[in-house]
Formats: sequence, structure tokens, C-alpha cells
Amino acid sequence: MQVGHVQKLLLLLAALLIGMALLACGGGGGSPGTPGPITPPATTGSLAVTASGLPAGVNAALRVTGPGNYLQDLTQSQTLSGLAPGSYNVSASPVTSGGVTYQPTPASQAAVVGAGATASASVSYASGELSLALTLVAANLDNPTFLAAPPGDRRLFVTERPGRVRIVENGSTRDTPYLDIGARVSTDGEGGLLSLAFDPQFERNGFFYVYYTDLQRNIVVERYSAGATPTAANPTSGLVILRIPHPTYLNHFGGQLAFGPDGYLYLGTGDGGGAGDPQGNARNLSSLLGKLLRIDVAGATTAQPYAIPAGNPYRDMAGRRPEIWAAGLRNPWRFSFDGSQLYLSDVGQDRREEVNIAAASQAGLDYGWNVMEGTLCYAASTCERTGLTLPAFEYDHGTGGANGCSITGGFAYRGRALPELAGRYFYSDFCGGYLKSFLASGNGIVEQRDWEIGDIGRVVSFGQDADGELYLLTGSGAIHKIGRGATQ
Repeated sequence: MQVGHVQKLLLLLAALLIGMALLACGGGGGSPGTPGPITPPATTGSLAVTASGLPAGVNAALRVTGPGNYLQDLTQSQTLSGLAPGSYNVSASPVTSGGVTYQPTPASQAAVVGAGATASASVSYASGELSLALTLVAANLDNPTFLAAPPGDRRLFVTERPGRVRIVENGSTRDTPYLDIGARVSTDGEGGLLSLAFDPQFERNGFFYVYYTDLQRNIVVERYSAGATPTAANPTSGLVILRIPHPTYLNHFGGQLAFGPDGYLYLGTGDGGGAGDPQGNARNLSSLLGKLLRIDVAGATTAQPYAIPAGNPYRDMAGRRPEIWAAGLRNPWRFSFDGSQLYLSDVGQDRREEVNIAAASQAGLDYGWNVMEGTLCYAASTCERTGLTLPAFEYDHGTGGANGCSITGGFAYRGRALPELAGRYFYSDFCGGYLKSFLASGNGIVEQRDWEIGDIGRVVSFGQDADGELYLLTGSGAIHKIGRGATQ
């Protein structure tokens, strides 16, 4: 082999070795090596919610809502992750602990969550004394006497004394009545269309009941049915359940009917009128006047409009009316149930106004009129209290009627807007124009309070909507909703 060829081969081999070395070092534009992981862009975000100002151990009441029907309730500070981008609302409710109410600020706020980012929302709680305020819901009604609503219905159904049932919805009163029975209603004296009650199964059967005085001034309880549309009842569906003669006098018609927790219909009748129960009806067990009655209307027909429940105390006693549940009442204008408890207010004669409180299941009570007026002897010559049930709460009219003259009983509060007032019983007075409450406890009547809303005129009745919120009806034709006032 020639020397020149050997040299060329050696040069080629050297070049090859240098090239391989360069490849091993990654130089010379060779392979870039194994690529690292690629991070995808973020598609969700987070929201940090902070609650402050509450004592240790007391939970906040927060609710977060957002895109895609997102809903999350929180009781403390927390960061919510994995949220879809968009606008979220953080609402806060008052919290009550140890009799102190803590108000949130702000009560509602918006927070925008972005992909890959954390938004924030802060709620600060502070304590303050609760006050109440009234909001005008409707005006210019014709002598409103009662307000109610079927379960789950946002509307308010209001009875007007001349014989109409009106619908109030979103602050507006419908021009056309839901029901008009004015041609059969007498407004003589204290008479008129005085209340209504929706059947517990109203959504299924469409039944509701009205309490009124007819043209002969009898007390009448009549059942009607809902109509083909939700804005009008069927005016031809009336079925008279009960008709009670009320001769001679034009006052003390009672006027309340309500379904109890047992599903039976209760109604409170006045003693027939006149001062001092001159006809002796209230404690006369053969008369339906001056009583709380209980009847079963579940299977009402023309032939048998009601049945007598098995637990009625005088069901099988000769000479006594089986409809009677309790006796000894003067004019029980308003009563109500709070779970298994009955609150029954009775208008007094000259001195005392009273509220009787009993277990709803307690039958056969005698509330004492006309032997007693509240805890005072009315018939002094025969004032024997044995066997009588005296009121749980009463108040004196005071000098010149300073405290009132005719109690307007209400309800124990069970709404959601004012949770710190749960179980407090609200009442007013036709002459007093105030709003007061108390709590019935194992230690008696406590937490008596005047809410100092000012004199709003003659308070005719309370009402309760489907959410348990309370209303005041006045003689001027106004309806006011009771709500939270400014923190003091």
C-alpha cells in the first residue's frame, strides 16, 4: 500500500471519531435530547372567603353561589378551589348566640374568579341590638280582617270585611277578587268576612274555608274550592260546614278559624254579645257560643259536612255539644298554633286583656269567662276559680286605656328573616297601635318587649305568609310586613 493512501485513511478515521464525539456532546446541530413535561393552561380558579368578628365557637352563616348552579354553605373561613371562572356571590346572614345577634357586613358581595387565580371575599360580623321596622305592602284595602297563604305560595290572600278575598302579589293588589261573597255577608256591628284558612292539602284538593256572618247575622263556616285559574276561586263551589245562630246582639262574633297540628279545623266563637255575657253562653256546654270548637272536615259532604273527632271531650255526653274543645271565652278574636302549642287571645270586658297558652292536645279547658276577666273576678258574688284555666299572660287597660282596650292576638314567630326571634309571640291592641312580644318559657313569660314602631293606628289582625313572616293589618286598609330595622 502506498504511503499517500494510508495517510488519507487515517485522516478519514480521525474525522469520523471527532464527529461521533461532537454527537455525544449534543453539539453540531444533533438530537436535542428527551423533552421535559409541558404544563397545560389553568381552567379553574379559587375563592378565599374570610369571616371575622364572631366569638370563638360561633359559626358564621355564609352562602356562595355561582356559575352552573354552584352553591356552597360555609360556617367559617375557607378557600374554595376548582371553581369555574365567572362571577360568584357571597351572601351572609345574621348569627345569634347567647341572646346576642351579630350582623354581617356586607350582607352580599360579588367576587370574580379567574382561571389560575384566587379571588377573595371578606365578611365582618359585629353585634348590635335588634330593632324592627314595618314595610308597607298594600294600602287602600276595604277593611282587611285577615291574611294567609297556602304552603309554598308566594302570594298573600287577604279577607275584606264586606265579603271579598283579595290577592296581593309583589306589592300589588289584583283588581278582581279571588272570591266575592259580599251578597251573602252582613257587616252589621262587628260582623263581616272575618278570616280564612287553607286546607293542609290545598295543593292537592284546592279547598279553603271562610268564616263570616250571614244576612241573618248567623256565624257561618263555608268551604270553597280553587278555580280553573290560580287567580280566582270557584264561586259556585260553596259548601256550608257549620251555621251557628247569633241572635240579639251585634258584637262578639269571634272570627278565627285555623287548622291545628292534628289536621282538624278549629274555630273561635264569641259569647253572643252584650256586656258580661247576659245570655250565659260562654260556660254553657249546650251552646256553641263563647267556645273553641274542633271539627273534622276531611270528608265533608252536603249530607255530613263535618264529623266529631274521637278526642273531643264532650263527644259522648248527653246535653253537651260534641264540637266543643274549650269553653269560657268572651271574644277570641284571634288564636294560632305553634307546633304542638296553642296561643289563644281573648278580648276583655273593662279591665284585662289575656293570652291563654295550652298544649294543642289539651281538651276540655274552661277559661273562666264570665266568672273571671283575666285573673280578676268579674262576677264577684260567684267568683269560684276551681277548675278554671287562668291566662298565661295578661295586661290591664291602664288609666284612660293607656295600655289598650282590645287585644289583637298574633303568632309565635317561625320565619327565617329574624332567626333570633324564633318562638317569640307577637301581639298588638286595637286601641294601642303598638307591636309587642314575649317568650313563653318553662320559667313563665319572659323577654317582654315593646318594639317601639310608633302608633300605626288600629291594628285589626296579624297575618302570616307561607315563609312564616308576619304582617300587621290596620283599620285604615293597610298591610305592613314586620322586618329587621337598622342596627342600634
